[in-house]
Amino acid sequence: MVENSEKLWNSIQDIYSSILKHPFILELVEGTLSRNKFEYYIIQDYLYLREFSKALALLSAKAEDEENALLFAIHIQDAIKVEKALHKFYISEFNLDVEDYEMSPTNLAYTSYLLAVAYSRPFHEVISAVLPCYWIYMEVGKELLKKGSRDKYYQKWIETYGGEDYERGVRAVLGIVNGLKVSEEEFNKMKIHFRTASIYEYMFWDSAYRLESFPFLQKKK
Repeated sequence: MVENSEKLWNSIQDIYSSILKHPFILELVEGTLSRNKFEYYIIQDYLYLREFSKALALLSAKAEDEENALLFAIHIQDAIKVEKALHKFYISEFNLDVEDYEMSPTNLAYTSYLLAVAYSRPFHEVISAVLPCYWIYMEVGKELLKKGSRDKYYQKWIETYGGEDYERGVRAVLGIVNGLKVSEEEFNKMKIHFRTASIYEYMFWDSAYRLESFPFLQKKK
């Protein structure tokens, strides 16, 4: 029998293929990605993770049983810790002040979508919406490990997401997804959220490559 996760992954092959072919990813491997684009990406990813953590807290609270809630709350933090450590490294290394930046349009749209789903939808739909953030990064990291990067900073990024510590947290989430007993109608809703969030993942890298910004910047008091 085909597992839930396999069916979800099969539904985004076109998106995943496009991510691997995106200039941001290709230039990351080549070591030619401009530093300002990478710094933009790191800042936006840092801002994203703050909102994403709120969605995870809501997801854990919606777990159908205490064991699932505890398992999710513990194991999901493994991946979060790995990402936070990576952000802190780059923020320090590049001397970035993340508080000076606003969320990009894509980042704001993506996190608003995730929080809306987390607040309003049942557990199986919420987990399918947050899953692409973890899973796609793991698959991209593992794929890029085969090639590596000539830039030491980009190589560190690849090794982090392609590494065992990060994968451990992702595999725990996939185990929960595969253990869900859902109807065909419920799974179809999961697939819609999974694909929507996967598209946002593509857009996130694309927005960094384009150094996307709002036409009118927020004025800080």
